[in-house]
Amino acid sequence: MTRLKLAILDDYQGVALDMADWTEIRARCDITVYRDHLEDPEAVVARLRDYDIVAVMRERTPLTRAMLERLPRLRMIASNSAANVSIDTAAAADLGIRVSHTEWLVYGTTEITWGLILTAMANLRQEMTRLRSGGWQGHVQRDIHGRTLGILGLGNFGVAVARVGLAFGMRVIAWSRNLDPDHARAHGVEPVSREALFACSDILSVHMKLSARSRGMVGAEELAMMKREAWIINASRGPLIDEAALIAALEEGRIGGAGLDVFDREPLPVDHPFRRLENVVATPHIGFVTEDTYRLFYGQMVAHIAAFLSQGAAPRPSA
Repeated sequence: MTRLKLAILDDYQGVALDMADWTEIRARCDITVYRDHLEDPEAVVARLRDYDIVAVMRERTPLTRAMLERLPRLRMIASNSAANVSIDTAAAADLGIRVSHTEWLVYGTTEITWGLILTAMANLRQEMTRLRSGGWQGHVQRDIHGRTLGILGLGNFGVAVARVGLAFGMRVIAWSRNLDPDHARAHGVEPVSREALFACSDILSVHMKLSARSRGMVGAEELAMMKREAWIINASRGPLIDEAALIAALEEGRIGGAGLDVFDREPLPVDHPFRRLENVVATPHIGFVTEDTYRLFYGQMVAHIAAFLSQGAAPRPSA
């Protein structure tokens, strides 16, 4: 029986093989795990040229048509989550490459969103640093109770974040282009206009899917509507917010700050302003990097790969 070659990409923590039972896959495939991230498409193509199956994490390594056309052996891409816009699925279909997707969990992103909010409002980063260096209290934290939480996009993630805000005693408002007012009210959320969302929110949390329509939907105009002390939180997708406009607003103190778990470019460059600005609370896209989520992702990837192999998958002829 011909053995296939499987590459697992961008396993930053080195946990992919521990999060699922790969025994059945190992019987048919030689598995290589890559913990580093390659940004150069040429380097990615060179690395993957001899692989039949690639397991990828959502939007870490793009697989474009130009790249897929240069991977003659590739037969399957196992991805987490159906909304992986970094894979050219149309090109994959044209080339006879199967693409599988997993389900996802809501609560990891919800929890990191609130982690960013609480860290920002209570100045936790600064106070922890102060305590470790021998100091004591330096800030007066801002209350969340009674403040206004704005939700941009009231889908599954937005609703989950809204529930926590209501539990904290916040007024929760929401807007999106297609927001159903009845849907909002059913979840205890007040539907408002776009202008009111930005003008009234003390904390504005972004929860939209990334598309051509939503890219950059929070720009200089929207940021200018916000209160000077308001914070914007993004654990959804970096490009939803115009990065240059956000940096300018933060550097000029036109908004209170930003809590960010996602970025236009990931990993975030070491010299990026988000790494140095005092009014930025940032984490390295860890909203979905949870044990439950990883077990779901890798477990379902294994199941999809096993199903593919059971159908008699064989290497493509060399180009």
